[in-house]
Amino acid sequence: MDIKRVTLFAGHYGSGKTNIAVNWALYLRRQGYAVTVADLDIVNPYFRTKDSARELEEAGIRMIASPFANSNVDVPALPGELYAVVDDKTSHAVLDVGGDDRGALALGRYSPAIREENDYAMLGVLNFARPLTATPADAVEVLREVEAAGSLPFTGLINNTNIGVATTPETVLQSVKLAEETARLMGLPLVMTTAETSVAAALAGQVKDLFPLTLQTIHLFT
Repeated sequence: MDIKRVTLFAGHYGSGKTNIAVNWALYLRRQGYAVTVADLDIVNPYFRTKDSARELEEAGIRMIASPFANSNVDVPALPGELYAVVDDKTSHAVLDVGGDDRGALALGRYSPAIREENDYAMLGVLNFARPLTATPADAVEVLREVEAAGSLPFTGLINNTNIGVATTPETVLQSVKLAEETARLMGLPLVMTTAETSVAAALAGQVKDLFPLTLQTIHLFT
C-alpha cells in the first residue's frame, strides 16, 4: 500500500479499524517516519486507540485522544490539538475514525484541510464476519453512509475479516472474493488483506497484499 502523509481508517463497529490503525502507525514508525496517532472515536468508549497508548509511546509515536477516552464519561469532545495533526506536515498522521456514520461526523471538521493537502488515504475496513456487513451490498451501504458523514471520499478498502482468536486461514481465504466484489461495487482498489501474525504466516503466498497484525493489548488502568 502506498504511504500517504495522512491515513484514515473507518468502518462499521467491530470491523477492526482500531487494531489496524495501531499496527499501521507502528509500521510507519519502523520505516523511520515521525508518526502521530489521533483517535477520533467519540462513540465507542470501550475499545479505542488509546488502549495501546503504552505501546505507541514506547515506539516514539505521539498519541492524541479525547480526554474522556477510557473513562466512564463519554461525550463528543475532541482535543483542539487535532487540528495541528492535520496541519503539521513534518509528521505522518494516522486517524482512527469512529464507527459508522455517527462516529464519522467528527471527521467533518478536519476534512477540508485534508482535502486541500491531498496527501491522504481514506480506507474503509471490511469485516464480513459481522452480521450487519455480511455481504458486499451491506458493506457498501455502511461505507457510503460513513463517507457522506465524514465529507471525505474513500480511496481504498481493507479486508479485515476475522472472528477474533477463532480466525483461521480459511476464514480469511473465504472472505477475499467478498472483499473484491465490494471493491468492484465501490470502484475502489482493495489495498490489503489483514490477518493476525500467525494466521498471516499460514497464508503466505496465497493472498495478495497481505498485512500481518499484532492484536491490540488493552490496558484498562493505564
